[in-house]
Amino acid sequence: MMPVYLAYIGPGAGFAFLGSFLTLAVGLALGAASLLAWPFRMMWRFLRGAQGYKRAKVRKLIFLGLDGLDPALTERYMKEGKLPNMRRLSEQGSFRRLRTTFPALSPVAWSTFATGVNPARHAMFDFLNRNLKSYLPELSSTRVRDPQRMLHIGKYRIPLGKPIVEMRRKSRTFWQVLGEHHITSTVLRVPITFPPEKFNGRLLSAMCTPDLLGTQGTFALFTTRAGGGAMESGNRFPLSKSGEGYAGEIQGPANSMRENGGALKLPFTLKPGAGGTALLEVCGERYRLRPNEFTPWITLTFRASFGIRVKGIVRFLLTETEPEISLYMTPVNIDPENPALPISHPSIYATYLAKLLGAYATLGMAEDTWALNEQAIDEEAFLQQAYLTCAEREAMFFSALERTRRGVTACVFDTTDRVQHMFFRHKDKGGPYSRTIEELYRRADDIVGKTLKYVDDGTVLFVLSDHGFASFERGVNLNAWLHQNGYLALKEGAEGRDYLQGIDWSRTKAYTFGLAGIYINQKGREQYGIVAPGAETDALKLELAARLTGLRDEELGRTAIRKAWPSDALYRGPYLDAAPDLIIGYADGYRASWDAAVGKVTAAVFEDNRKAWSGDHCIDPHLVPGVLISNRRIAAEDPGIEDMAPTALELFGIKPPAYMEGRPLIVSEPARAQSEVAA
Repeated sequence: MMPVYLAYIGPGAGFAFLGSFLTLAVGLALGAASLLAWPFRMMWRFLRGAQGYKRAKVRKLIFLGLDGLDPALTERYMKEGKLPNMRRLSEQGSFRRLRTTFPALSPVAWSTFATGVNPARHAMFDFLNRNLKSYLPELSSTRVRDPQRMLHIGKYRIPLGKPIVEMRRKSRTFWQVLGEHHITSTVLRVPITFPPEKFNGRLLSAMCTPDLLGTQGTFALFTTRAGGGAMESGNRFPLSKSGEGYAGEIQGPANSMRENGGALKLPFTLKPGAGGTALLEVCGERYRLRPNEFTPWITLTFRASFGIRVKGIVRFLLTETEPEISLYMTPVNIDPENPALPISHPSIYATYLAKLLGAYATLGMAEDTWALNEQAIDEEAFLQQAYLTCAEREAMFFSALERTRRGVTACVFDTTDRVQHMFFRHKDKGGPYSRTIEELYRRADDIVGKTLKYVDDGTVLFVLSDHGFASFERGVNLNAWLHQNGYLALKEGAEGRDYLQGIDWSRTKAYTFGLAGIYINQKGREQYGIVAPGAETDALKLELAARLTGLRDEELGRTAIRKAWPSDALYRGPYLDAAPDLIIGYADGYRASWDAAVGKVTAAVFEDNRKAWSGDHCIDPHLVPGVLISNRRIAAEDPGIEDMAPTALELFGIKPPAYMEGRPLIVSEPARAQSEVAA
């Protein structure tokens, strides 16, 4: 678990107090000077901004990202008249299938969207990277480390600096380039933007933003039912009888102010009431809970040493009231009004949005897919949560459009991705959730319709997705296949365990974890590599690619892998060595198994997927292209997601930098005076 730091404390309270009067005086003087200089700053910003738009072909550019929107389903529903706004937009301009990345994963594809380069140039290949010394997986996009200096006073630890939060995605985004030319952008929840980068604009971070515990989302289920302990991405805690109700304890972040301080905890009580309701008391406040209805965001305040406080926000859901009582709690999100880690640029922007629109989810993956997988919540609760999150995103997006006279507004809605992941098994099968995905696409179409109100002759609108969707019926454990075929060995008497534990590296040539592909245990790169770089590695990659291409699931008589590619045949760049050595293109219905994703070696290569997570896109990218719909005519017949960044620059009259591999799409524009655009 990545640590989350609670606060920064300076050299001493006495110094801070003695300096306070001087600070106040200096602050007042600087404030007065700033006020006097404000008209001149605004004039300079206006003149500089006008210069930036001098060559612009448009006044505004809107990117409406609908993560995972599938072209085949979009075309079907448009033809059936169920997506009138998308159909109108495509008839006015263009509809294209949008080539995705190898692999077709959101962190990879949206990074290519932002930078205009292939994965070997932005260094995002999967959700996880491997540590070349320990073989343990690491989050690919972000690294959070301790402050470099700590003051130890007895059992207390005082950080003498800020935690180091490192963005691991490489290359530069199109909004950074635009900002250097004095064209501002508002970037809302585009994946792989944590920690937020500095540029001339505003940004709210998205995918891989942690919760307050430092994880990618750890929910809690408090219950009177027997049993307890960890669930996948969550914890089950007991509710104990207390008077007329029940008592429980919320686990917060680790108390980093003390040696071995353990987790900060908050007690709460839950008292059942009439009509299946309950009264929750936490942090000195009371909340009336109604069954199967999410609370608004509730602020939790955890108190550490020296009076330091850290705040998070959660929603509660009363899932059972009799004969047992159960209470679900979302992961503890970073409080946008008081962020414990940077989640926006400028840092005040997250607080501004919270003050303007109310509290909102900050977790990278706010829709709790694992709570549904683990049956801590049901389908109705998941949909309720997903659409609450979507409503928050809409409020941010349309607020930004209201305030944007010129420049770029980019927003990604991931509800379209999460709902398809969890409800693909129900699609067109009959039953209460048979039309859930159709309803999801109708809701997405409504967002497009609302967006069109902000589009005029000086605006280009792109509605796009990073990939499409397919079913996920069977998992493939390539570690099991490698083991059975002599490429991977286990230690004597050991069984395969999570995170590549139990593997005998002295006899292992290849291994897998994550969702993208296979790694060669290469000498001089991996700590215990045995395959020589160069000809031996190249030969092994070609051998594995040939043997895995067309791999069949004999139990069902189906092809499980359409094609396997050596990664150096797909892309070039300075970060190629960090990529999987082979990218695996699974067939529709197949994906890396859950055990393979965490590096486990199982007995069977194939197994049924029995989780609610039943739709996916971690397959052959040719099978899951994205969608691109525009209000302008696009001449390119085969656009790729790498083309969007240079297109954004070209629309504002900026020549794309040489490192961008995408090509500007030829977008027709209505005839009008160039001065009208720059006005």
